[in-house]
Amino acid sequence: MSTLFSLQAERFVPLLARPEQAPGRAWWFVFQGTNLLVRKSDGRTELPLIEHPTGLGLEPIRQQYLGVIGDTHCYSAECAPDAAPPDEMAFAGLRSLFGTVDDATFALAGRAVQIMDWDRSHQFCGRCGTGTEHKSGERSRACPACGQVHYPRVAPVAMALVRRDDELLLARSPHFSPGMFSALAGFVEAGESLEQCLVREVREEVGVEVANLRYFQSQPWPFPHSLMVAFHCDYAGGDIVPQEGEIEAADWFPADRLPVLPNRMSIARRLIDAALGEMAGACR
Repeated sequence: MSTLFSLQAERFVPLLARPEQAPGRAWWFVFQGTNLLVRKSDGRTELPLIEHPTGLGLEPIRQQYLGVIGDTHCYSAECAPDAAPPDEMAFAGLRSLFGTVDDATFALAGRAVQIMDWDRSHQFCGRCGTGTEHKSGERSRACPACGQVHYPRVAPVAMALVRRDDELLLARSPHFSPGMFSALAGFVEAGESLEQCLVREVREEVGVEVANLRYFQSQPWPFPHSLMVAFHCDYAGGDIVPQEGEIEAADWFPADRLPVLPNRMSIARRLIDAALGEMAGACR
């Protein structure tokens, strides 16, 4: 039987300034590409609580300070593409953490990979090519030549769960796992509000109009650098016409005929579960 691994990451405090003295053992999120160094045994996933990756025979190319959990500091680091993992450890994709760590730990791992990837991708200025430098007081890299400042990239996504009486509009993308359906979602374009994006995406992806948008929750999502912003909304007209190349199938589903749904760690699943709860309460 597997048990969830937790860093008590809900207590995480993000910080910029590294400790002046070596902090002793710290939580290290060590990546090779976007794969995280973990130890898996007996259905349990563990992250390294060590003084430094060199103690595991790994020499980081670069490292980033993240903050603290209680009195324990947290770091991310990047290893060379050909670095061999220590015995009984492996580099694993973040999606493999589903079901083996709690939500807060997964969110912190997602923060770590995004900060690591931003630091790696902005060693040189995208405007003039000069080497960049860390800017004190904020999470950014600045170009000493042209002054361009590079921040970690965040791509907002508007997610819509459309309801028609006691049915939910769910769809599946070609890259979903077999049989799985989810809420509709799309990236916000330049100059577009979240609400405008939601209306446009639903219209483009399934040909349906919506109204009465209601904010639900947001969730950072590191695949690759997204911020998912979820809404409930009501059907306002139109027939389902799946967008070719984007939507493989879409349909209205009552609560007693649901397809395979997303993982409970995702905001899409929480959005669907909340709607089902409202529908069940209305029937009492």
